[in-house]
This record gives sequence, C-alpha cells and structure tokens, in this order.
Amino acid sequence: MKQLTQHVQALFKDVPDSEQKEAVKQEVLQNMEEKVWDLMEQGKNEEDAINKAIVEFGDASDLTNELGVSLPGKKDTTKLNLWYSIWGSSLIIALFIFINFYYTPDVIWFVYPTFAVLWWPLSMYFYWKRNND
Repeated sequence: MKQLTQHVQALFKDVPDSEQKEAVKQEVLQNMEEKVWDLMEQGKNEEDAINKAIVEFGDASDLTNELGVSLPGKKDTTKLNLWYSIWGSSLIIALFIFINFYYTPDVIWFVYPTFAVLWWPLSMYFYWKRNND
C-alpha cells in the first residue's frame, strides 16, 4: 500500500498545505485502499489491484476544485484559441479571394471553401462559450 500513499502524495503536491487538504488526502487514501481490498477479494493480485485502483481514481482535478484551489499551469486558453481561429480563417479566406480574382475573375468560386473554413472559428466560439458558462 506504499505505492498508494506515494500516488496520493503526488496528486496533492501542488495543493497548499491545510487541514482540509490533509483530511481529503486521508479520505482518498482510505477509499483507494478499500478499492484495492475489494479487488483482491475478487481474485486480483495486489499489484494489479493497486494499479486498477489508481487508474480508476483518475486525476485530482475534481478534488482540487472541491478544495477551492486552482493548480498552476492550467490556463484558460479558449479565448486565445478563438481569436487565433478568427484571424487565421480571415487570412485563409483572403487568400482564397485573392486567388479567385487574380487567376479566375470570371468564375466566383471562393465562396465554397469559405464555408468550410468558417467552421473553425464557429467551433472555437461554441467551445469558448461552453467553458465560460
């Protein structure tokens, strides 16, 4: 069970020390140990049971949200991605318009790839909107 303790310590290494952190760590460790004992009763060996309990637990993002802590390095880049997609698609559409009117001014075809390119900022807008609501 030393492996479980090390895993729980690694999950909470970025969370500042507090009484609540220690209580949640103990609860998580207890739940994981119970899961390992249940898996061992079902016929798994100890190593497989520990690995399965760790995988099924996942990461500590839900727990850090419960503790009210934001982990460093997790920036919300959805707005930046939205602006990047708007500017990128504008440049691509401008390129299509230039190629259309420079090489084939008699046929207007740039509209068709424009609809395809507009899906990029549209999808980024809805992704940004979902994350901000």
